[in-house]
Amino acid sequence: MAVRATAPAAMFDFSPAPGQPKPELYAELLAAADAITAGEGDAVANMANVAALLGEFLPRLNWAGFYRAIEGELVLGPFIGRPACIRIPFGSGVCGAAAAKGETQLVPDVHAFPGHIACDAASRSELVVPVLRGGAVVAVIDCDSPDPARFDAEDAAGLEALATLLAERI
Repeated sequence: MAVRATAPAAMFDFSPAPGQPKPELYAELLAAADAITAGEGDAVANMANVAALLGEFLPRLNWAGFYRAIEGELVLGPFIGRPACIRIPFGSGVCGAAAAKGETQLVPDVHAFPGHIACDAASRSELVVPVLRGGAVVAVIDCDSPDPARFDAEDAAGLEALATLLAERI
């Protein structure tokens, strides 16, 4: 795995090994996120790099990124995918539910989720994990897939570990 680089010409190559079990995939993702965010104080830069890692490591996504918690609403942060909703009130949609409850939302069928906000009509399943600092939600990690039931408990556990790592870095 590449190490954190400070020179402008530095390159990173974080590529997961193909076909590995999810726990190993998420361990690699966590190590890559740790390496690329360690010592970097800019929250936006860290979220941007981690959003890119999510796109590299997790197959079958059509959107992955962050919403930042600001004064009772979620505001779009760095992401990969199609343009998205900019502001989501706490309690609205899957992301807002995760922020309001401070709990992971694993949704196998977004069309069955009451109040789902369809930023991308192609999304069929969603996993949203709150990032908590001092017991307060500071952001959510949001992953969407065009596949129904794309996410499971192993995905939730992996992203929850990522959220814990990032709590003091974003």
